[in-house]
This record gives sequence, structure tokens and C-alpha cells, in this order.
Amino acid sequence: MSESLSYRPARDPLPDQEQKQAALSYLNEAWAEARHDGVDGDCLAQASLFAAFAELVGTYGEDAVAKFVEGLPGRVRNGEFSLTLARQ
Repeated sequence: MSESLSYRPARDPLPDQEQKQAALSYLNEAWAEARHDGVDGDCLAQASLFAAFAELVGTYGEDAVAKFVEGLPGRVRNGEFSLTLARQ
């Protein structure tokens, strides 16, 4: 006897902010495992950026992603990606 299987999500989709938090948690776990296995942090960062940009280009297209990355220098300089803040 054969059964028909259909895809059903385990639960309702999470709100956008919760999905981002969950995704970051998964990525942090994967990053920690790769570091434990001896993968260099710089190599991880470059591979992560490549994968992220490839996903964004696949979703939004090259022009939209190019426009998005034009704003990255200012965001980096403003400390958006710094994990530790300087004390004054």
C-alpha cells in the first residue's frame, strides 16, 4: 500500500523579525562548528558574503543588489556591523 505524502510546514511561518533572529542563530551555530573544524574566520566571512549576495541576486536581481551594496560603506563606518561598541 502506498501513501501520498505532501509537504506541510511544521508550524505557521514566523514573523519577519523572528525569522531573521532564527536565521542568525542557525548561522552562528554553523559558524561555530566550522571554526571548531579549523575553518579560518576570514574564509568563512568571504564564503558567507558570496552565498548571501548570490541569494539576494537570485531573489532581487543584479541591479537591485548593486544599489543595496552602494550603501554598505556608510553602514560599516557607522558601526552597524560592529559587535562591540567603544566606551566613552
